[in-house]
Amino acid sequence: MPKIEVNDIELHYKTHGEGEPVVFLHGFSASHKMWAPWIPRYEKGFKMILIDMRGHGASTNPSNKFTHRQSAHDIYALLDKLDITQFKAIGYSSGGMTLLHMATQQPERIQSMVLCSATHYHTKEDREILSKMLNKEYDEMWMTRAHYHEGGAEQITQLRHQFHNFKDSYTDMNFTPPYLSTIKAKTLIVHGDRDPYFPVNIPVELYTSIPDSYLWIMPNTGHEVAWPASQQLIEKSYDFLKHGW
Repeated sequence: MPKIEVNDIELHYKTHGEGEPVVFLHGFSASHKMWAPWIPRYEKGFKMILIDMRGHGASTNPSNKFTHRQSAHDIYALLDKLDITQFKAIGYSSGGMTLLHMATQQPERIQSMVLCSATHYHTKEDREILSKMLNKEYDEMWMTRAHYHEGGAEQITQLRHQFHNFKDSYTDMNFTPPYLSTIKAKTLIVHGDRDPYFPVNIPVELYTSIPDSYLWIMPNTGHEVAWPASQQLIEKSYDFLKHGW
């Protein structure tokens, strides 16, 4: 994977296909590898830019700290070095939360985006789950994700602690409806109606706050709407980004 030095870290990325650039941002504890099922469809019509966010996959993070605000600065720094001014994007969970920062930091640059299982603030339900993330009952779940990262078990353990620490974060994800209303990107919001982290009022508030937005609530679905992804989601998101609605 190519790498670019930005903000005192190395960000690794991978590209597939040709055409309009689409940035893919994975969920927390995943890496660019989660997008493998999307490649056969998207590489036929877009230039896919699959990025390992800081501390994930092959990317570094010496500070051992993660905020979505800083992640947004990282992605923009990488895109600047790639001479990509405008682009489209898809983000899952933390990837979508990073996109919310990007879409408000520089509203003119994102033409359209898909937010999957994202939130604009940490909910009570979310904080309760995060507070338990270091418990032994979650050991197996975290270790099954070690293969996504070059540092294996050691790296996933660091990410686990960072994820747990989100429970005490109140300034990183703190978007009000007026702030969300400054987003100019055409936005597709995709959310499961059984998401244990972010109840259905979260995507509804995103939908009513982001001016040019569309809402798709997937029935009988939890947080994992895009990891793994259904072929229906891949096709519908492709149509949204390629043709507009």
